[in-house]
Amino acid sequence: MKKTVFIIMILTLIAQIIGFARDLTLAYFYGTSSTSDVYLIALTITSVFFFLIGTGIATGYIPLLTNIIQNINSQEGLRFTNKLINLLLIICTIVLVFGIIFTELIINVVAPGFDQNILSMAILFTRISFISIYFNILTHIFRGFLQVKESFFISTIIGIPFSIVLIVSIAVSYHSDVIVLAIGYVFATFIQFLMLLLHAYRKGYRYEIILDFKDKNIRRIILIAIPVIIGTSVNQINLIVNKSIASTVSVGGISALEYANTLSNFVLAVVVASIYTVLLPLLSKKAANSDIAGLKEILSDVIIGMMVLVIPAISGFMILSEQIVTMLYGRGAFDNEAIFMTANALFYYSIGLIGYALRDVVSSVFYSLQDSKIPMINAVIAVALNIILSLMLSKYMGISGLALATSLSIIFCTALLIASLKRKIGSLDFKNIVASFMKIMLASAIMGVIVKVSFMILSLYITFVLSLLISIAVGALAYFIFIYLMNIKEVNTIVNGFKVRLFAKQ
Repeated sequence: MKKTVFIIMILTLIAQIIGFARDLTLAYFYGTSSTSDVYLIALTITSVFFFLIGTGIATGYIPLLTNIIQNINSQEGLRFTNKLINLLLIICTIVLVFGIIFTELIINVVAPGFDQNILSMAILFTRISFISIYFNILTHIFRGFLQVKESFFISTIIGIPFSIVLIVSIAVSYHSDVIVLAIGYVFATFIQFLMLLLHAYRKGYRYEIILDFKDKNIRRIILIAIPVIIGTSVNQINLIVNKSIASTVSVGGISALEYANTLSNFVLAVVVASIYTVLLPLLSKKAANSDIAGLKEILSDVIIGMMVLVIPAISGFMILSEQIVTMLYGRGAFDNEAIFMTANALFYYSIGLIGYALRDVVSSVFYSLQDSKIPMINAVIAVALNIILSLMLSKYMGISGLALATSLSIIFCTALLIASLKRKIGSLDFKNIVASFMKIMLASAIMGVIVKVSFMILSLYITFVLSLLISIAVGALAYFIFIYLMNIKEVNTIVNGFKVRLFAKQ
């Protein structure tokens, strides 16, 4: 598992860097303008909503497919997959028609602050982007199929051509017609789907026109998916709430939140998504074999591993938010006001990173046990709390208040989710987890001081960008030295593993 996670993290890092170049391209050409707001809202409506549905279906699909293959055979698993795909194609068609008819109403709900000219552009963008719902849904299914087949790497690299297509479309749109933005997005989602489909065929998938609404597994996945969709929707719904309120706060507020969220999610995408990709199928097998002790052991190691990587990132974002935003976005149409809004949002978003990281891991345990009710209830609480806090804090802090509200709500609800898990499977090794947490916090604080002091000194003698990069490198090196010397078992195991057999067969 550790070798697979490490390779996936490297591939994810590469994909995220290219994906980040996509956001830099958008910021360079369009900054925090009404055009970037419209583009991001169109993507929010068509991708976020179907990301939730796709995630919900895939989360239930992986344990069910694993169970069918283990207890019956692979052929029956293939029939189940095709039944699910055909059902989803019908649902997507219904939603597509509904979405095109009621586009204006949907946009008015998601972004009520748009004036008539911006609204007209948003309607056109969104209607074109709706075509992508087929590719988004099927991408999630084939990603899950390949994960069950223990083929993880293709799912990680599909983001690379996706981002390249978007980068080209953004540049072309600026020099031709902005509508190319929406068309480019649809084409990019198709490329992702096509790559997964071709690889799935290599792993034995064959399409068949088969539909059975009475199939017990189809009914089962629907029952699982509905609460999972709600349970995994916290981050996305919070973003939608924030963007909706941001559209009434200031022009460019939606874009500022999106750029800041992209930066904070960089850590989650590289660390959490890499581990989660391998974790859910592994936990599903432990749950299928009723190996609760093994499940708890894996979970404890993963929680500490998450904290080792995420907490120092939080420290770095909070200390250098303005400098990081300036270095990455501060050019072209991205002016000082855009830097100020984005940096403040990044500062407050970063506080909630540990909540998001641990919530996804803990939720995966519930899903592996085919219990989606508890994460669903937790998500409802998180969304309600975020709405209340967003309305309150945005009045006094503007865009920053929206980011802080999101972080506070997710931290609170993650704590509730961990407490629920303890009641369900018994006590984890909390003594070791808490002790490791305190050591990681101390090392991160020391790292923060080193980074800040280094930057202040170096910036007097060398360029801004070079001094920032060197300071970050020095801080990261100091952190890993401190964390290793603090004798955290999981860290020592990883380091010793790299020393002995970095790429040895597991």
